[in-house]
Amino acid sequence: MSIRTRLLTGVLLAVASLTAVACGGPAGNQPPPSNAAAPDTPVDAPVDASGPAVPLVIGHRGAPGYRPEHTLASYELAARMGADYIEADVVPTKDGVLVNRHEPEIGGTTDVASHPEFANRKTSKVVDGTTMTGWFTEDFTLAELKTLHAAERLPDVRQHNTMYNNRYQVPTLQEYLDLAKRMSGELHRQVGVYIETKHPTFFRALGIDVDRMLVDELNRNGLNQPGAKVYVESFETNLRQLHDQLKVPLVQLIDSTGAPADWVATGDKQTYADMVKPAGLAEVAKYAQAIGPDKSLIIPTDPAGNPGPPTTLVADAHHVGLKLHPYTFRDEDQFLPADLRVSPNPDDYGKAIDEDVRFFKLGVDGLFTDNTDTGIVARAEYLAERPN
Repeated sequence: MSIRTRLLTGVLLAVASLTAVACGGPAGNQPPPSNAAAPDTPVDAPVDASGPAVPLVIGHRGAPGYRPEHTLASYELAARMGADYIEADVVPTKDGVLVNRHEPEIGGTTDVASHPEFANRKTSKVVDGTTMTGWFTEDFTLAELKTLHAAERLPDVRQHNTMYNNRYQVPTLQEYLDLAKRMSGELHRQVGVYIETKHPTFFRALGIDVDRMLVDELNRNGLNQPGAKVYVESFETNLRQLHDQLKVPLVQLIDSTGAPADWVATGDKQTYADMVKPAGLAEVAKYAQAIGPDKSLIIPTDPAGNPGPPTTLVADAHHVGLKLHPYTFRDEDQFLPADLRVSPNPDDYGKAIDEDVRFFKLGVDGLFTDNTDTGIVARAEYLAERPN
């Protein structure tokens, strides 16, 4: 049995055990998952107010290493595995409801292509300078979207996830918020929400204000207040406007190339590379509390995947009071630096725990991971070694 198969088998056993406990039934004598925290490892690492902060483990799109992304099943699994926050990307429907999808184009993440009644909805649109062809959420009512089912976005990489295709609906933002609230009660700890406002410039050009919709939804749920376990993130600088409307922390996402779409649209020549310079970070700190940089901006790799020396980004961001939540950490070899790969098969699991620990040791304040259990184990190892 391959390492990857053993890990996946362990995860499935863990979910079965957790579900039994949650439902009041016996957990049985199942072994703990081989890539998850042992039973005596606390899900929430203890926070010592007098010492350094404990870094966050953020379930990126839920737990897409094990379930199709942005489904309630993916979010729930991330929470059960111990995620401090579960992340969601939000896009609008035709009738003004925010739903959770990574992109407005849903041809690759739902079964819409198999619905003949929607064949004439297929179209091409330019989203932030990139032409996308498929089906778009803003062309569907919520009722129509609810006739679709989620599908694995990376079927060649995560073949085991394809057995969950067509089993879960596209969730609304409200359903996601309700799930986080339910899981908080069930797990006896607060499960946070981490929400990305997607393509605000693109949608604004269509007459859709996704930022206003998000603010309204947070207000309705009583989550737009200091102390709420909520982060709001964006790759654009629409966060400047949200800074005046939201009372929760904002996170400026920073890609390894290119520039924020709103800057491009207005002819601003600045890029993400300018944003990570000391002056750029000082500007970000005026409206955001953290940055979410591509992990390669902290530890660059060459074309062969070999890691180079760390940059000064962690120290530079901390210097101006910004926390760092880099993205995206995944278990498969193809997403790891060359020195942590273990197999000629790029889809096999490599030394992902080691990568997470490497970044924790550099001082990041959290990380986005597709494999929450890996992040939980890595954090426990890091904390065990970290001087008090």
